[in-house]
Amino acid sequence: MFATLASFLRLLRALLTLARHDAILPAEYQSLYPAPARLAGRIARLFARRDNADNPGERLARALERLGPSYVKFGQILATRGDVIGERFARGLSRLQDRMPPFGDAEARAIIAAELGAPVESLFKTFGPPIAAASIAQVHRATTQDDVEVAVKVLRPDIEMRIARDIRTLSLGAALAETLAPASRRLEPRKFVATVARSLSFETDLRLEAAAASELSEAAMAVEQYRIPEVEWPLSSRRILTTRWVTGAPLSDPERLAELELDKAALATTLTRAFLGTALDRGVFHADMHAGNLFAAANGDLWAVDFGIMGRIGRPERRFLALILHGFLTRDYTAAARAHFAAGYVPDEHTVADFASALRAVGEPIFGKRADEVPMSRVLMQLFEITDLFDMRLRPELVMLQKTMVQCEGVARSLDPQHNMWAAATPVVEAWMKRELGPEGRIRDFAEDLERFYGAMRQLPDAIEDWSEIGARLKSGELRLSMPPSPRPWAARLAWLAVAAAGGAALALSLA
Repeated sequence: MFATLASFLRLLRALLTLARHDAILPAEYQSLYPAPARLAGRIARLFARRDNADNPGERLARALERLGPSYVKFGQILATRGDVIGERFARGLSRLQDRMPPFGDAEARAIIAAELGAPVESLFKTFGPPIAAASIAQVHRATTQDDVEVAVKVLRPDIEMRIARDIRTLSLGAALAETLAPASRRLEPRKFVATVARSLSFETDLRLEAAAASELSEAAMAVEQYRIPEVEWPLSSRRILTTRWVTGAPLSDPERLAELELDKAALATTLTRAFLGTALDRGVFHADMHAGNLFAAANGDLWAVDFGIMGRIGRPERRFLALILHGFLTRDYTAAARAHFAAGYVPDEHTVADFASALRAVGEPIFGKRADEVPMSRVLMQLFEITDLFDMRLRPELVMLQKTMVQCEGVARSLDPQHNMWAAATPVVEAWMKRELGPEGRIRDFAEDLERFYGAMRQLPDAIEDWSEIGARLKSGELRLSMPPSPRPWAARLAWLAVAAAGGAALALSLA
């Protein structure tokens, strides 16, 4: 009871903070609200200290930053749902910076000593003050005893307790939203909070981030000039992550980039190919590619840091994307629509012809224009918009891919306003499609089918033994089949005979 009351009070504080930033029922959408919501919006704006940001998404981002790490994560995940909250609102939310004052150097040293079992002085030759601090962790620059320069990431003290408290508050808010505003159930607030909680649980175990960095490092080998810092495993634990130090200019710092005199157009191309190359070739990608997480080296290499959010996409989904992309590039919208239906993404009550027409509405405006006039991210956004029209189940991994593509394209165009994402992606996509849709892909499909067939054959003796045991128990009377009473006993017996015949036929076919 006390915990619920405390969560309710924290929820009231959060609502007041949101109201002060005019982030509850923003004035920009006043005309769209029903009468009760318009009244609630006017009342909320009585507490507002009008934020200068024109984009309500930016105002919400600033409010969430004041509320703490769990709310920031909530906003970051909400920013991936441009299909629901609108592209402009999502763009404003995507600017969440998640920057916080650092905690004390003595606390950081105590955490490192407790986690690694030795004082900082014996683990590192030098250990400097924090150089960057976010809501969940902060980073120190250090040198190992072997003279290797490293970045040491340390979780904030008691961050797990704070996150657990925030999640309880968000869960209460989600439950109240579903109860008091039934229309919100379409957005599935409780499931959304569960997604936030799961994401935060990954970010508060730095061993998982170390594993993600290692995995992405292997994937990055397929992309020229894309680099991931090496993990120093002996100096890493659940609350500590140590990686090699990255020397370069952050893409968020135009002045330092200018000092390196890099070819920004080439750097933008490397960025696009880094994202698509790892996603398509290995099915894993850095899902938080904002400018602050990306560094340019003097030789033109692109380095990525901070692997708390990773995206993964399975081979079936990559094949699905290959067929869709091929359909768009050849303007064969019927083939693209069939791929959706074959994958089971569109319910059967819709028709291939109708869905092909919707895809045509997205694809035709692309043709007849220069490539640099057609942002790939906008095309992908439109593709996701039609999911609602056709009652499609939204695939989380595809939403993450879309969100990262929008983010990646924004950074690339900040480097080179004329950046052509289509042209940059062409070599990667062509090689991928050749592999997936050509002979190599078909051979791989055949090999995987053989492997599945072999697995099924290995399980067949156990299945036959189970059937034999059931048959013996039926014959001995130990096991009896009970049938529901029916006014037509002969119909029930026929039904049971049909089921038995179907089972026998399936068994015979499997043995044939």
